[in-house]
Amino acid sequence: MDADINRLLLRFEQLMRETNREVINPQIQSLSINDLKPVLEVVAQARAVYLKRLYEIAQAHKAKKSLPTDDEIVELEQLQRRFKALAEGSQSIEVAIQRGYLDIKE
Repeated sequence: MDADINRLLLRFEQLMRETNREVINPQIQSLSINDLKPVLEVVAQARAVYLKRLYEIAQAHKAKKSLPTDDEIVELEQLQRRFKALAEGSQSIEVAIQRGYLDIKE
């Protein structure tokens, strides 16, 4: 029984790779390292904005020994959500490349 399950899982993984490649690859042109730079730049920009704002809030509250306001927390959460969404997208592209879903050019 375990051998049957293992064969099924291996075939499932193969089918998943084939299906992902069939669906994803036509949507995105062959990628070079230079094509990926804008993705990395937008992630870095979002990270920078988030970290800068966190630092500014911390500095503003340092002297008063107070905690950020509810509005400041909402702002940070929005900046964090943007950064995380972009970072996860970047990681998804990396995984798609590793798994062969996207064509790579020199």
